[in-house]
Amino acid sequence: MILISKYIVPKGYSGITLFPFVFLKSRDFKKKATLINHEKIHLRQQLELLVITFYVFYLIEFLIRLIKYKNWNLAYKNISFEGEAYKNESYLDYLNHRKSWQFLKYIRSNAK
Repeated sequence: MILISKYIVPKGYSGITLFPFVFLKSRDFKKKATLINHEKIHLRQQLELLVITFYVFYLIEFLIRLIKYKNWNLAYKNISFEGEAYKNESYLDYLNHRKSWQFLKYIRSNAK
């Protein structure tokens, strides 16, 4: 389900996925297929890790990368879950072909 809320989505972001909801900053963003696909990839990742585990791993990986890069945006962009979502957001049929645990391919140590 897609909901619109400028209050839940952090400043500087277009959307956020909190299973089972996708929150978008603006109603116009519903028309952005790549953004919706990006958020749907996160829904699949969350299901795969039984939701709570996803958030724990996401936070731990973010903190590790924040310590490493000392930069919020660089840390965020290098989270494996985000790597998978950004790389595949333009492939609108990605989820139809995605194998389980694909985010593991995006764990890397080099900054993007």
